[in-house]
Amino acid sequence: MRQISRRKFVSLMGMLGASALLLGGGCGTPRAEPEGVPTIPATDRTPPTTSGGTQLSVVRGDDPAAITRRAVAALGGMERFVKRDANVIIKPNICVAYHSYEYAATTNPDVVAELVRLCRQAGAARVRVLDMPFGGTPESAYEITGIKAAVEAAGGQMEIMSPIKFKEMPFPQGRDIKSWPVYQDVMDADLVINVPIAKHHNLARLSLGGKNLLGIVDRPNQFHRNLGQRIADLCSLVRPQLTVVDAVRILVTHGPTGGSLQDVKKTDTVIASTDMVAADAYAATLFGLKGEDIPYVKAAAEMGLGTLDLQSVKIEELSL
Repeated sequence: MRQISRRKFVSLMGMLGASALLLGGGCGTPRAEPEGVPTIPATDRTPPTTSGGTQLSVVRGDDPAAITRRAVAALGGMERFVKRDANVIIKPNICVAYHSYEYAATTNPDVVAELVRLCRQAGAARVRVLDMPFGGTPESAYEITGIKAAVEAAGGQMEIMSPIKFKEMPFPQGRDIKSWPVYQDVMDADLVINVPIAKHHNLARLSLGGKNLLGIVDRPNQFHRNLGQRIADLCSLVRPQLTVVDAVRILVTHGPTGGSLQDVKKTDTVIASTDMVAADAYAATLFGLKGEDIPYVKAAAEMGLGTLDLQSVKIEELSL
């Protein structure tokens, strides 16, 4: 029923968002611009609420898979998010093909693979992992970062994003952007898990959950005008039910692409929440910042998409 109404909606409102040149949304300096979840549409999909339970979990330890597993368990387990035969999309930050994950420009493969494994164990029929790298081809980036091998070993699929799958979508709550081509498979998925790596960004200040969603839009370089509000507008349309921030290694400067291990700080931390704004706000503290210091995080909170007030969030912190 959902798919039929969705297709009718798209046929009325959409247009193909094909583009011969695609830039990765998770990171990158802009190029010069030419002047357990019900199957419901992504625009109506909101993260599952807690009933007095943990809203945000922070787990520290030297095993990335183990702390990821424990962080999700603290939120009620993956069964809370995945229904049997669910179609799941996991969106990590696969920024470039230049470096392996140790350089903290891309999400840790062990974190991504553990989420795939948990989804499959919870009964997901299909778990796809995708991104559009800023530097290098998707094929090379998937290989060099180590994500492809880890995901496939865990029972997931790596998807090369097709230009013809970007479709124009209205942003009903958008303050700056009123419509934009968005990757349709993400909109149609039963569950979207956002898995950014926490890192410095030369334009956004930090690249976290909200910034990571630029990997699912066409022409993400054009978001760099009024970046904070435009990312928040995108977050109002695409609302992942689960955000897992990889802070096993964080890139503290020269982001988003990095390139020197001297710029990497090992914090052995994973943050998980149904509230992407709260997850980003907590991740900002790892850099000595607050959520309101990051323009898109502040803008998303002002739009009612989550909370910056970590004092109001029930946080469970654990060490393994």
